[in-house]
Amino acid sequence: MPDETTAGAPTVGDLLVQRLRDWGIERIYGYSGDGINGILAALGRADNQPALIQPVHEELAAFMACAHAKWTGQVGVCLATSGPGAIHLLNGLYDAKLDHQPVLAIVGEPARSALGGSYQQEIDLRVLLKDVANLYVGHATEASQFPHVIDRALRIALAERTVTAIIIPNDLQLEPVEPLPHEHGTIYSTVGYADPLLVPQDEELHHAATILNAGQRVAMLVGAGALGATAEVIAVAERLGAGVAKALLGKAAVPDDMPFVTGSVGWLGTDASARMMAHCDTLLLVGSSFPYTEFLPQPGQARGIQIDRDPTRLGIRYPMESLLVGDSAATLRALLPLLDERSDTAWQQEIRQQVTAWRETVTTRAHFPAQPLNPQLVVQELSDRLPDNAIVAADSGTAAVWYARNIQLRQGMRGSLSGTLATMGCGVPYVLTAKYTHPDRPAFAIVGDGAMQMLGINGLLSIARSWREWSDPRLVIIVLNNRDLNYVTWEQRAMVGFPRFAPSQEVPDFPYAAYAEMLGLQGSRIETPAQVGPALDAALSADRPVVIDALVDPDVPTLPPFLTTEQEEALRTALADDPDAPGVREQLALLGIHL
Repeated sequence: MPDETTAGAPTVGDLLVQRLRDWGIERIYGYSGDGINGILAALGRADNQPALIQPVHEELAAFMACAHAKWTGQVGVCLATSGPGAIHLLNGLYDAKLDHQPVLAIVGEPARSALGGSYQQEIDLRVLLKDVANLYVGHATEASQFPHVIDRALRIALAERTVTAIIIPNDLQLEPVEPLPHEHGTIYSTVGYADPLLVPQDEELHHAATILNAGQRVAMLVGAGALGATAEVIAVAERLGAGVAKALLGKAAVPDDMPFVTGSVGWLGTDASARMMAHCDTLLLVGSSFPYTEFLPQPGQARGIQIDRDPTRLGIRYPMESLLVGDSAATLRALLPLLDERSDTAWQQEIRQQVTAWRETVTTRAHFPAQPLNPQLVVQELSDRLPDNAIVAADSGTAAVWYARNIQLRQGMRGSLSGTLATMGCGVPYVLTAKYTHPDRPAFAIVGDGAMQMLGINGLLSIARSWREWSDPRLVIIVLNNRDLNYVTWEQRAMVGFPRFAPSQEVPDFPYAAYAEMLGLQGSRIETPAQVGPALDAALSADRPVVIDALVDPDVPTLPPFLTTEQEEALRTALADDPDAPGVREQLALLGIHL
């Protein structure tokens, strides 16, 4: 087909690119393919504005779009060709959907004349994308559908904080766009969206305040929905004499160095959070749908209040007396004048003591002997050195455990990981995107060797290509190298009583630091405690990204703060036949667990 732009008429591809610019989209994360040639050509004609960021795999592109949304609050856009390209996007798109991030996927497909003819790379894209983009899949078949399919996809993604998708046949991308006629069946469209300010009705606020004022031992649990409500969470906690625990996605919502912040909750959580949940009489849940109810108070133990902007996520985790539909910051601000100042501070003083004790415990555990390295020491030493404006990403698995327990995020720092999907492979694309969105800030990733081999090694290729563009080149990736899919190994032992099954758990050895150096990055391999601090200091002063290959002990336990009788028995059963039992028992004994 001839290039329609020769006649001066913009194509569908041109309109798409221009409309994305009109919406303020600055980057598209995508990978080339003939199903999107018309869009790529339009980007070329537009001087690559928005900028196409090309990672080496579509899965990376989708993770980067999700991370873009997390780091900026704006829509992340990813682009892929038909068939396999679209399929590769799915993991990152589901990560965005389950963590409620606004992401738009733009996908090409074969020419319209070939559809239904079992053409090469032809799959049913509507069916493929309909679950992950369940609120909107725009399947364009006519140029007249533009620009409204673009506007709807972006507006729904923002308004519902979800994934949307547009499917555009490759021949349609090259068609000229004519002015829309003023006639029946024509749809006009407009750019723009602003979030409404959601605040509950007065009577609901007074009801919630009555419950909170009656509580003597108030516990707050905050999640990703509280990330923009830091000052309000702190003010309410101080007014109520409450402690504040955090779901993993809400780790940056309040600084970890505040004396009443107990840290993460759950299997990956802290002793201080577990004790607070076990003894509170009132639970205020803010912007979180934390799923593990066994780590919340016993039903009937605490009176519950929940705040969430999405009414469909209210009342699904704990028996609540008050359900408040509203933005976290605005709702807490409205609640604050209704709350009584606590004269009895015994509860918060108890929490402060538990937080102090836990921090001492974390430091002590980080220095437990291990063979060759204790992973807690590596992450603890990183935490102690984090610059004030650091951005920290973690992958799933044991990396998430030590991120949750050992990383102390101070005011102004950012941090995230794959929360609800908890997928491996997110750490490197997340931290790479942090450097695209915040090139002046140092960024760090804590990644297991399994996740690094799954996707992170590929991501290093994109880092090697891009780092010279960043005003601050500091990007540090710490690979916790234990040659084991370690988190699952410990789940097998503690949850179902299975010994480590080597054929499913072993991870091949790989020279992560040497590979980084092959790409022109800096690499270091550490095997002793004495090497940890100097390696991190060198990484923080390096003039390019650094990969630290940390050889850590797989026998260091990743267990919840308190073991149940069932978990102890499962461990005892597993270790009876586990070839690694001697080292495991030695590490458990350091925690006071003798099996």
